[in-house]
Amino acid sequence: MTAPSWNLSIAYQHLEDPKIEQDIELIKQCIEVLVLHVDNCSAVSVMQNAIQTSEAAGKLLATVNTFAQCNASIDATNTQAKALIGRIAKLNSELSQAFTPYENALTVAPESFITDVLNHESGDVNGQAFQIECTRKIAETKLSVAEEQLLTAMQVDGRDAWGRLYDNITGSLQVTLQDGQGTKVGFSQAASTLYGTDFEAQEPAWRGIQESMKDNQESFAAILNALGGWRLTEYQKRSKVADVSFLDPSLHDSRIQASTLNAMMETAKANRAVGQKAGQLMACVHGLPQMRPWNHLAGMPSLTDAEPKVYSFDEAIEIIYAAFEQVEPEMASFVTRMVENGWIDAEPTENRRLGAYCTKFAATRTPLVFMTWGGSRSDLLTLAHEIGHAFHNWVMRDMPLCQTRYPMTLAETASIFAENIVRDYLLEQVSSREEKLEMLWEELSSCYALMINIPVRFEFEKRFYEQRSNGELSGPELCNLMSETWSEWYGDSMSEPDPYFWASKLHFSISEVSFYNYPYLFGYLFSIGVYAQRESKGESFYTDYVNLLRDTGSMMAEEVVAKHLGMDLSNADFWQQSIDRVKAKIDEFELLLDQK
Repeated sequence: MTAPSWNLSIAYQHLEDPKIEQDIELIKQCIEVLVLHVDNCSAVSVMQNAIQTSEAAGKLLATVNTFAQCNASIDATNTQAKALIGRIAKLNSELSQAFTPYENALTVAPESFITDVLNHESGDVNGQAFQIECTRKIAETKLSVAEEQLLTAMQVDGRDAWGRLYDNITGSLQVTLQDGQGTKVGFSQAASTLYGTDFEAQEPAWRGIQESMKDNQESFAAILNALGGWRLTEYQKRSKVADVSFLDPSLHDSRIQASTLNAMMETAKANRAVGQKAGQLMACVHGLPQMRPWNHLAGMPSLTDAEPKVYSFDEAIEIIYAAFEQVEPEMASFVTRMVENGWIDAEPTENRRLGAYCTKFAATRTPLVFMTWGGSRSDLLTLAHEIGHAFHNWVMRDMPLCQTRYPMTLAETASIFAENIVRDYLLEQVSSREEKLEMLWEELSSCYALMINIPVRFEFEKRFYEQRSNGELSGPELCNLMSETWSEWYGDSMSEPDPYFWASKLHFSISEVSFYNYPYLFGYLFSIGVYAQRESKGESFYTDYVNLLRDTGSMMAEEVVAKHLGMDLSNADFWQQSIDRVKAKIDEFELLLDQK
């Protein structure tokens, strides 16, 4: 099998499928029902019906949106898909506005009213307890109903339009490779080169990307400034009782306390040397004094005369299947299900969007994985990562949808766990020092990316917001800020910074969420802690692991850890134990490397 394409027919046959318009009409009817009964939202039965109506409409909205986004992902120039995304964004705004009065009533109502509302046979209603609790925690930051509705309406063509602009620019951007021949490729193709093992092609690709980012820096700076300015203004307006910090909404969405974030970042900073050592060892293998910004994501150079291993998609699936089977046959059969049902799209195409992700059709609970297959070991682990996300969704498929909305911090649990399974499986297969070094390389690569690059992103964004409150930052100023932060974390392990990383990295320009970074570090270290229980728990591990995943949509992160790991997230010891395990892998690599 070559890298597969999606079969999305479980939702709709194509973008002109009449069922899309039928579902959109049902969404509009749901919105009309919510508006019609809003004056009676203080009645328990009306509130219960409103929640059910909102959930039904939201499920359809999410399904149509996923279908449109999937089509746009495989072809960023698809105008029909982009038009549908725009329509759905507007409808989503209208639904949110229609439900705002009900949400406001739930936020300020007495506990007895909440208890009565939750006393309902439908999981869509009785499953809302945690969601309502989270909303009530930020009651003091809520604006009036009219103001919340206005803000939601304006986001469609305001805040969110900037994110769409970024997607449109990068999706159609052509990069001129600095290869002496002026070769032009799509941005996603140039970026994917940095993850492979064609080392000669990486610097020309990186320098080509730098030039493209420089040429478009005014547009990218405008996007970043607009998103930052919008958020800061919104937070200022919400600071009626107490100041709303630019980190507060992210903490709320991540379902963690500030003390948890501080403990994790401080521990990571105190252990920067671990990540830097990983980078220095990687540089040694490259035969370089330091890593370069164009090769720190790349696969490992061969230690022999053999060409670097290139995996077919079939081989990758076989490896992931075998690795999952060692944990539980049920996990392995899920991998087969993903392939046989056409739930993975990995075929390289000209106008594909950047990156890899997992999504789902809310109406059918069908998980979907998107990536661009290149055949490297990094691609293999990316595929395992995204299938891990898909498995997380799959084990929650029988739960009310409202209880499956887990935060990014806990979302990375299953994905990084899946990576660890595959790494360990591959390590078991090795028969030589060179093969073992190749597998441990992935441990170094992950450490370098997650313990150094992710904190760079977090610190850059944090400093950006601190400075953005005083005015817009120009492209050169953003480059300087990125370079300073880059050098602070990478230290001597890298030869030079990546000044345009703020522009080339999609995560900074996602309109719906800020600080799309530290949850990856959280998930990495948290997942290592979970993975460590495999040996100690034995046969009971799988059941406990699935139960942990099922709790991620209805608990604070601190509660999940306390219940399933018996530890305190605000204590540095929790994070240090995982970092120590990472350090042991890096030390093992160093010892092997010295055995020549």
